[in-house]
Amino acid sequence: MTTSWKSLSFTTALLASAVSFSVSAEDLPGAGVTVQPVQSTVAEETFQTLIVNKALEALGYEVLPTKEVDYNVGYTSIANGDATFLAVNWAPLHKDKFIKSGGDEKFYRKGYYIKGAAQGYLIDKKTADQYGITNISQLKDPKLAKLFDANNDGKADLTGCNPGWGCEGVIEHQLDAFGLRETITHNQGNYAAIIADTISRYRNGSPILYYTWTPYWVSGVLVPGKDVVWLEVPFSALPGERNNVDTSLPNGKNYGFEMNSMRIVANKKFAEDNPAAAKLFEVMNLNINDVSAQNMRMSQGQNSQKDIENHVNGWIKSHQQLFNGWVSQAKQAAKK
Repeated sequence: MTTSWKSLSFTTALLASAVSFSVSAEDLPGAGVTVQPVQSTVAEETFQTLIVNKALEALGYEVLPTKEVDYNVGYTSIANGDATFLAVNWAPLHKDKFIKSGGDEKFYRKGYYIKGAAQGYLIDKKTADQYGITNISQLKDPKLAKLFDANNDGKADLTGCNPGWGCEGVIEHQLDAFGLRETITHNQGNYAAIIADTISRYRNGSPILYYTWTPYWVSGVLVPGKDVVWLEVPFSALPGERNNVDTSLPNGKNYGFEMNSMRIVANKKFAEDNPAAAKLFEVMNLNINDVSAQNMRMSQGQNSQKDIENHVNGWIKSHQQLFNGWVSQAKQAAKK
């Protein structure tokens, strides 16, 4: 019995196809699994979220468009399984939110995505030097507080934190703890709008008092040590679960907030069912300066979804070996 070359070629093609499919299925542990990312309404958190999305897609997961939600809704949605992950779990700032939504029983959280995130109060360096202001408690003095009065009500205007972010609770707690309620007004609303107004006042030569955090573009415009200075606090004072935490830094400075990390928090059952994604969430890490640099580009007008996608693709191309390493470790975890 003879076999034609045509028949042999067809059989070989089928075998090759089967082998190819087998390798593909093995290499893509996320095939057939849908992921729902969530993030806050802070547009500057899109960059780090999209990088996680791209890595999940490289593992074969079908990643749905990211939903923007309030942080509290995000944690609840992940705990209930209505969403898969949040790439910006501020730790320990969001400790109360994390615990109230179920803590370790509901969430998978391992590894540190972005480290070294600072936050606190700042004033312009000119006023700090002229009046010797180094600590926010000095603004209990109505005369010093009035220097930062933007609306002529006699009180300092603090550019503060949006409701629901977590930082607003710290600021409100500290205004009471430090006895500043009578001399400082905590201005809240759209942070991007009120910080833009603050920067305009600075450029017009007016004293400014504001809260901010890193990574964010503000510290690239108002540079600490050059344009502005961080204010210390008289003592550690945090609300809720962290009421006994010492916020002093190793150098002895105390800016009132703990150093934070951004951690990827995911639905626990999803992580247990998807070891590749779980490992990915654990090993991913971004340099905080890369995030600040991208945020600066957004502040300069490159802030459309397409712009941010381009930033993400450019970052991955420039860090391809690092990115591929995350994906490789995730694939290995799926084989165990």
